[in-house]
Amino acid sequence: MNPSLGVMLIGAVQRWIMLLLISIGLQQCRRKQQCHGVFAWLVRARDMFEILGFLLNMYIYADREFLVTEESTNHNGSTELLRKGFMEYGCQHYRRRCRIRAPCCNEIFDCRHCHNEAMNNINVDQKLRHDIPRHEVNQVICSLCGTEQKVQQVCVNCGVCMGEYFCESCKLFDDDTSKKQYHCDGCGICRIGGRDNFFHCHKCRCCYSMLLKNSHPCVEGAMHHDCPVCCEYLFETRQDVIVLPCGHTIHKNCLKEMREHHQYACPICSKSVCDMSKVWEKYDREIAATPMPEAYLNKKVWILCNDCGKTSNVQFHVLAQKCPNCKSYNTRLTRG
Repeated sequence: MNPSLGVMLIGAVQRWIMLLLISIGLQQCRRKQQCHGVFAWLVRARDMFEILGFLLNMYIYADREFLVTEESTNHNGSTELLRKGFMEYGCQHYRRRCRIRAPCCNEIFDCRHCHNEAMNNINVDQKLRHDIPRHEVNQVICSLCGTEQKVQQVCVNCGVCMGEYFCESCKLFDDDTSKKQYHCDGCGICRIGGRDNFFHCHKCRCCYSMLLKNSHPCVEGAMHHDCPVCCEYLFETRQDVIVLPCGHTIHKNCLKEMREHHQYACPICSKSVCDMSKVWEKYDREIAATPMPEAYLNKKVWILCNDCGKTSNVQFHVLAQKCPNCKSYNTRLTRG
């Protein structure tokens, strides 16, 4: 029963009994001409009111407890339904409870990465290779009930949440929220790592760690190009990217591989990627221990320093030429 309706009903019964008792008491008083009879009936009415008031309070309390219990049960049931199949579905890229229909080829895939890997495979005709336009995805298929529907977080058929993290703009679903996903309006895509840990550089047009906010050299569109080593597009890569001292970007693993092969210059601008002072000291000792033949003692050459960008006329040596400005051996001959 509706609690307000119950209160109204009991209140009406109280008023009816009150009027009945007063009416009977007045009739008795007229017949017997005894006023104390009225008071006796009024006492009875008071007692009856107290009993009805107690019953009214008990009814309200019981009804309220029932509503709270019912509401709690409904809430727990809806929560269990939303979390049904949590972290049980998905692919190697995302844990999610839906698949997508690619608008470009009308095929169904677990995610956009699965599509791109399949459609850019070496076995696929080169003319048919393509990437999915991620923002144009408009149909998803629930992994639990198989219902195809428009992009939304909760399935219209079975009511399950298809991704704990959901971005309507990127059409991204992911149950693994430990990645700390967030959508960057500047980049136009979702990033991982937590919004508080990154900032968007409008000149570089990408997100960087807060540690680089006041120290990184800005390069126009620094992330909007391929990795200079593996040629993967850096802006949408899922691998860790590092910013070099010159401002150019590269995969962290690619930089590690370069160092393993003793390559310490940026593949784009040739500036040193780390502190090379110890290496330059070693060059000083080797050059001092390797005198040039007499025919080359007075030979001068022009060099361009890759680190500071200065042009200088220096003494030629077969091992290397040192920049007189920054003391770097990361130089190149421009003319003899």
